[in-house]
Amino acid sequence: MPLSEHEQRMLEQMERALYAEDPKFATALEGSGLRTYTRRRVYQAVAGFLVGIALLMAGMVAQQWWISVVGFLVMLGCAVLAVTGWRNAPKRGEQPAGRGHRQRQKRSMMNRIEERWQRRRDEQQGGGH
Repeated sequence: MPLSEHEQRMLEQMERALYAEDPKFATALEGSGLRTYTRRRVYQAVAGFLVGIALLMAGMVAQQWWISVVGFLVMLGCAVLAVTGWRNAPKRGEQPAGRGHRQRQKRSMMNRIEERWQRRRDEQQGGGH
């Protein structure tokens, strides 16, 4: 559920106050949580990929094909996780998703829709009476 205009203004005021009071802390918080999460996810996927290689090799040495299949599936799953985590990670200095240009576009689109709705409502009230 998107924030109302009032809630967005309040959030922006709180952000400005935080930057004014402690700019170093505010800069440290900006986007670091998501960046750290995606970095950790990629590292875990790489570790899982290595475990998959180990399972694949162990299955081949033990001549147990099902262990090799499990190892291959682990490798495949971890590779997908690593690639998606890497693609979705915000770049250094970039704002996290949901902010900036995209949000401005959504907000302006919502404003246009609201204006049209209000115009139609006004026309119906004026024409009906």
